[in-house]
Amino acid sequence: MNTQQFWKLIEEARSQVPAPDNGDAVARRATALLALRPAEEIVAAQQILWNLMADSYRAPLWGAAYMINGGCSDDGFDYFRGWLITQGRATFESVIADPDRLSVLPVVRAFAADGIDIECGEALTIAWDAHGEATGEELPDDAVTTQYPALDPDWGFDFGDGDQLSRRLPRLAVLYSD
Repeated sequence: MNTQQFWKLIEEARSQVPAPDNGDAVARRATALLALRPAEEIVAAQQILWNLMADSYRAPLWGAAYMINGGCSDDGFDYFRGWLITQGRATFESVIADPDRLSVLPVVRAFAADGIDIECGEALTIAWDAHGEATGEELPDDAVTTQYPALDPDWGFDFGDGDQLSRRLPRLAVLYSD
């Protein structure tokens, strides 16, 4: 499995659930679909998933997650990025390039109106769970190597500083203003 095939898997899962904005439903369906593949592909999918997590490990996105969820721990940022992966490649790449674009996504607008946090921890276990379903065994310990990049020092401020965050993510700030 390569990155393009992984994104095809996510899109296939999104097309097979009633609410493709529901990250948990997409993750469960992606798990079921991936479990039908050979074990080597499942292991490769785990590496691809964590490569995407590393690609999305960016301070501006963390700031957006902080604003959207009213705070964002390390784990919370992982779960937020998990949800973002379940939204498909086009959305993922668009938001990584400009996290303020989250403000135009209908699902984000709906969640903002309803005060719903955006997260999907289940996305992080797609390959783990699929491997267990397919083989009855856990993923090998050496299945993944990941190194996160350093965060952008220009974003090295306290995300609790609402003014600073609002200046950098103005469209989200309008959406999430009290």
